[in-house]
Amino acid sequence: MSTTALPTYEDVVARYEPVIGLETHVELGTNTKMFCGCPTGFGAEPNTQVCPVCLGLPGSLPVANKAAIEATIRIGLALNCSIADWCRFARKNYFYPDMPKNYQISQYDEPLCVDGWLDVEVDGETVRIGIERVHLEEDTGKTLHVGGATGRIHGATESLVDYNRAGIPLVEIVTKPIPGTGDRAPQVARAYVTELRDVIRSLGVSDVRMEQGSLRCDVNTSLTPVGQTEWGTRTETKNVNSLRSVERAVRAEMLRQASVLDTGGRIVQETRHFHEDSGDTTSGRSKETATDYRYFPEPDLVPLAPDAAWVAELKAALPELPRVHRKRLQEQWGLTDHDMQSVVNAGAVELIEQTIAAGTTPAGARKWWLGELARRANESGVELTALGVTPAHVAELQGLVDSGKLNDKLARTVLEAVAAGEGTPTEVMTAKGLGVVSDTGALTAAVDEAIAANPDIAAKVRDGKVAAAGALVGAVMKTTRGQADARTVRELILSRLGAQG
Repeated sequence: MSTTALPTYEDVVARYEPVIGLETHVELGTNTKMFCGCPTGFGAEPNTQVCPVCLGLPGSLPVANKAAIEATIRIGLALNCSIADWCRFARKNYFYPDMPKNYQISQYDEPLCVDGWLDVEVDGETVRIGIERVHLEEDTGKTLHVGGATGRIHGATESLVDYNRAGIPLVEIVTKPIPGTGDRAPQVARAYVTELRDVIRSLGVSDVRMEQGSLRCDVNTSLTPVGQTEWGTRTETKNVNSLRSVERAVRAEMLRQASVLDTGGRIVQETRHFHEDSGDTTSGRSKETATDYRYFPEPDLVPLAPDAAWVAELKAALPELPRVHRKRLQEQWGLTDHDMQSVVNAGAVELIEQTIAAGTTPAGARKWWLGELARRANESGVELTALGVTPAHVAELQGLVDSGKLNDKLARTVLEAVAAGEGTPTEVMTAKGLGVVSDTGALTAAVDEAIAANPDIAAKVRDGKVAAAGALVGAVMKTTRGQADARTVRELILSRLGAQG
């Protein structure tokens, strides 16, 4: 990346109009691959889930997976797309080590689903994202570069290829160009991928786990000087692997492209790599065009012609979609639009819902996921789900608070140990002796010590200024490392000093 100082983000959005677009790849959760009977389980030993068909050996013939076709149609319907009554597969020719056939069976000019939209909420406003196409293809294998410092081919001493993933059904969802988002472009990109992930998860067709690669996002970004009508040259940041990184990648490219344009440079149409550690993007390769791929119809597969009655049945059976589901939850939880948007922005809707199902109240669940846990996630730069704390843990923790066994301060200490993998909240509380002490016999000595150490305050309480007892309560809490029950301590103090509460 250039060492030239980057402009500020505020300066960039004042002078340039961003146009973004997103290409999202979703691995379907089918039992077998797209064109053969090989299993699709994640994490198997390399090259153990392969056969002549997915390896492209001579004489092998593909057969399309009906479950994958059905899942793709359901995704298209959920995204308000039109479903083609006739379409076909094509061969996309390119040469990489992880492509066993040196071509990918995909769809080109005749996709299965076209012309849809998805609404997302950003800063309380609805932004409609146009969907260009949803098409079905097969995934590639996976190349591992070893012997270098970066995990990339440059500097590596050798490369290993695992073909287990080759042939897994892959749905590509391509948006139309998204202009007019201004300074909110990074947030719009993140909101779209978040909503899309939730839609696909609600359909039950994929686990959409970005950390395992079953949801991968390519982020297209371009800048146009304010007042010009012709869009700038776009770059494509490949395989961004978290929701936070989608937002960061758009922002990073806006800053980088503005710096290039400001110094009289030219944006090159290329793929780029996003670096999680620095938040920067670096050049990958020049971007191929459709002509470079030399598409032609796949000769070994018959065209697809989904029956209209079947498509209608699939549409009628769609589950409650996330926007509708969230609205229902908002009413159940008694939240304002602003409060619900905070839950959505934190990525906590499902976590809070699961925590309530595990036995706590909406207020108790929100308190932890949007408070202490959100703070930890922000400080660590990770999603809430990566903290090592489950909804069951949070429900158990709040239950200990509600029963008086923990106060909020002690609960935060317990939560820290739970996140560190030291056990459940109850196990941590017991092992560390962190429970609230409410036994009057055990607290009397600490109360008497606090009274003796603070005679002036004690005198005020005796004279009827019971508000002054708060200082004595604080002294006892300090002596007991926060484990004393504050209400019991206050009652003891007033009793010992002959005051009325």
